[in-house]
Amino acid sequence: MLDTAKNNPDLPPEIARRRTFAIISHPDAGKTTLTEKFLLYGGAIQLAGQVRAKGEARRSRSDFIKMEQERGISVSASAMSFEFKDFWFNLVDTPGHSDFSEDTYRTLTAVDAAVMVIDGAKGVESQTQKLFEVCRLRDLPILTFCNKMDRESRDTFDIIDEIQENLAIDVAPVSWPIGLGREFLGCYDMLHDRLELMSRADRNVRAQSVQINGLDDPKIADHIPAHLLKTLREEVEMARELLPVFDREAFMQGTMTPIWFGSAINSFGVQELMSGIGEFGPEPQVRPAEPRQISPEEPKVTGFVFKVQANMDPKHRDRVAFVRLCSGHFIRGMKLKHVRSGKPMAISNPVLFLANDRELAEDAWAGDIIGIPNHGQLRIGDSLTEGEDLKFTGLPSFAPELLQSVRAGDPMKAKHLEKALTQFAEEGAAKVLKPLIGSGWIVGVVGQLQFEVLASRIENEYGLPVRMEPTQFTSARWVQGPRDKVDAFINANKGHMSADHDGDPVYLTRLQWDIDRVQRDYPDITLRATKEMQV
Repeated sequence: MLDTAKNNPDLPPEIARRRTFAIISHPDAGKTTLTEKFLLYGGAIQLAGQVRAKGEARRSRSDFIKMEQERGISVSASAMSFEFKDFWFNLVDTPGHSDFSEDTYRTLTAVDAAVMVIDGAKGVESQTQKLFEVCRLRDLPILTFCNKMDRESRDTFDIIDEIQENLAIDVAPVSWPIGLGREFLGCYDMLHDRLELMSRADRNVRAQSVQINGLDDPKIADHIPAHLLKTLREEVEMARELLPVFDREAFMQGTMTPIWFGSAINSFGVQELMSGIGEFGPEPQVRPAEPRQISPEEPKVTGFVFKVQANMDPKHRDRVAFVRLCSGHFIRGMKLKHVRSGKPMAISNPVLFLANDRELAEDAWAGDIIGIPNHGQLRIGDSLTEGEDLKFTGLPSFAPELLQSVRAGDPMKAKHLEKALTQFAEEGAAKVLKPLIGSGWIVGVVGQLQFEVLASRIENEYGLPVRMEPTQFTSARWVQGPRDKVDAFINANKGHMSADHDGDPVYLTRLQWDIDRVQRDYPDITLRATKEMQV
């Protein structure tokens, strides 16, 4: 277990005000809308966009790939930085769709907390559960936001029970909804004793806040109809009796989650959630690395690449590596050592992301996420330091579950296709395997939708129509073992062998029988379904 906040030295004020978090949820729970509202309150945008925008309404900022806009879903994680009150927020929006879960897993390695968004009508859904498990593995503190309370939603106690049962985590309500569905008026803030009332007239207007002295204060009656007030008093009393009180210690260890209620599309409850992230959320934490862990207050700059995004600007074939800074104070123009190649890199134009907009980052601190434009030198899992040989650990790469062979529509453009595929492999969008025998490439992904995204991106970004065809293989495993044994194994199984973009040997299988056979006949060889993304 890494050092917890208690025994850490005090952080420099600039680092202490950083809050780096991801938003996770099932598709359609309202994650992207919530991100938009965060940016609105953070002053980063003047008018919040909508996922399904019509006419003059603006589209959301975080979905900037053409396909995202067509389908109304997020397919790649995007980062945004903005200021709110005294805090500096680094927010990462992740795809909710399970086909892009690998991107999400890696993103969760770069943040200190997660905001889980739950749909008030549907409760805990399958993908929420999966993502939650990943947070659990990392002991990430989780804040919960129950969205869409202005629609017909379930009973508040039901939702809380479901979270406690399905996710095995204590839930401490910090706000309580007043009325549900059509009658939803706002929330009662249980920690600060105030009423937050929602404006239904204008979605971009902030809620009105009324300070009160407990629920027996007579002025409440001016704001809430009698029948709703009676229910509210009863429910809050029950909640205080039955549910645990918020305890920051338990929250930091990942065993308790505070829950806020609201409606992101009506801009309600978002501000309270943001204040909560600032007030309770963790500061930049200690990071695991080889040979030692890294504390954020260390003076020397360290960081790792957790995502590479190609062609963010379609006019230039650019690649931006997203780097999480783990310690020190980074200043533009610094030379950092690229640990994998051992070469120094001058970082002259690092960028801060405001979704699709970027601005030059003159400086950044531990906890920040910066983008480094490069031409393929940086890959996922790379470490950057001021000279020390460190490797940050814990960035997984998963074996693909679906395989297809891919060919260029025009055979003369096979070289271009190789370039495009290598680029996507480095981005982590797909596994690209080159079989030892035969021509062509095999692309491996986690979910079917990724094939479509890949084919559409190759066509849009490279002008290459491609054909995807089924292949005889069903899964792939990385081969590990002593060098001579691996070489002998490759020679004996050439028809099944391929290499990934790092040149590591990959065994392609048709049936589980193939894997069992290898384990029986080659005791020195291990077939792995995951690989650490570092070199």
